[in-house]
Amino acid sequence: MLLSPQLRSALLAAAGSPTCRSLVENTGALRPIVDRFVAAPDVDGAVRVAAELATDRLVSLDHLGEDTTDRDRADATVDAYRELLTRLGGAGLADRAEVSVKLSALGRALPVDGEKIALDNARRVCAAAAEVGTAVTVDMEDHTTTDVTLAIVRDLRVDFPETGAVVQAYLRRTEADCADLAGPGSRVRLCKGAYAEPRSVAFTEKADVDASYVRCLRVLMAGEGYPMVATHDHRLVEIAEHLALRAGRTNASYELQMLYGVRPRLQEALAARGLRMRVYVPYGGEWYPYFTRRLAERPANLAFFARSLVGRT
Repeated sequence: MLLSPQLRSALLAAAGSPTCRSLVENTGALRPIVDRFVAAPDVDGAVRVAAELATDRLVSLDHLGEDTTDRDRADATVDAYRELLTRLGGAGLADRAEVSVKLSALGRALPVDGEKIALDNARRVCAAAAEVGTAVTVDMEDHTTTDVTLAIVRDLRVDFPETGAVVQAYLRRTEADCADLAGPGSRVRLCKGAYAEPRSVAFTEKADVDASYVRCLRVLMAGEGYPMVATHDHRLVEIAEHLALRAGRTNASYELQMLYGVRPRLQEALAARGLRMRVYVPYGGEWYPYFTRRLAERPANLAFFARSLVGRT
């Protein structure tokens, strides 16, 4: 079963609606549902969850927040990441946990010098990560930001070559982007994509997105970089394993990634087989846009939300 395009578009529109946000955030009965996808409200809880997961998996922590239009808030986000990284280093987790950042949370959307501010702030986060011995992956947002995001990643890699890039298989351009990014040492996360995009730039049918995902996987697995395969689709996981084997890759030369709260048993099973399995762990108070996109991605997520809502109201 798939979400209809109309329902998915409505959910993605709700992610940017202040009215919907206020309604959901002020409905206390929904908090247990949010907790399925958002690990913790603060850094203490995030580090605790990371330590639990790191016993058999890898972790990428995301301090939630996006579309920042206030310089002080962007600086506060940098401070939050630096605190998180210090805590990860102190807990001995830096070899198992990295961080993911959104450039819009670091000031990219500021009206004056937003791109420069985002780059400078991302450098500060990367420096903090390098100091404790881990890395940063720069998340991708909607298609209008793809060029600037990849340009900033290229700039960051001059001093921090381990910086990860993210590409989205539903964009028609992504196969070419994968070819550009598949060079030696390049860390690339391939996901399907979770924003409302026009047909002119994105595939909108599941079969077409899946086919694009496989084409992109072929490019990354045949390249010289480090593919990070972000999917909950067991069929695509099997294809990734097959392509890695065909390319002569070891289990250490690529990794699988899944979201916190989605298919945890499958995550554990893959890790038990010796595959590198990383869990994307979001935390913090700015959870609403992230949570709404998770509902739009999979019918199972929306059904879980609806059942829980009915049971608590």
